[in-house]
Amino acid sequence: MGEDVENAQKWTTNAGRVEPLDGGAPGKGTRYRYHLDIGGQKVRLEVEQDVWSKPKRCAGRFIKGPLNGTWSYTYTARKDGSTRLVYEMDYQLGGLLRFATGVLGPQYAAGIRKNMQSLKKYVESGKGPKPSVKR
Repeated sequence: MGEDVENAQKWTTNAGRVEPLDGGAPGKGTRYRYHLDIGGQKVRLEVEQDVWSKPKRCAGRFIKGPLNGTWSYTYTARKDGSTRLVYEMDYQLGGLLRFATGVLGPQYAAGIRKNMQSLKKYVESGKGPKPSVKR
């Protein structure tokens, strides 16, 4: 995920664009700013990668914006040559969005599920990054 983050808008419904905040290759400590639409509100969200174990895991935390918490992508090679991706996120809405948690929380969770389906289609279409999970 960390290497193709700038193409997130091609498969996610709520990201307008993603900016790398650091130069160089992705890795531990790399930060990104996402421009999102959450529940009709335009927000900026910054994340930092705390774990970069290519090609098995990329994880981090929300460092600035309306979400507080952590996230991770874990990739596992399957015997059939495919890759299993597990996305986990533990978050709370902050700022003014915290007052709408009961409404926006389920919408955001549904959006994540839809984005994971779109990511699968994007990668399987050959347009996304090539899987590089080692056995």
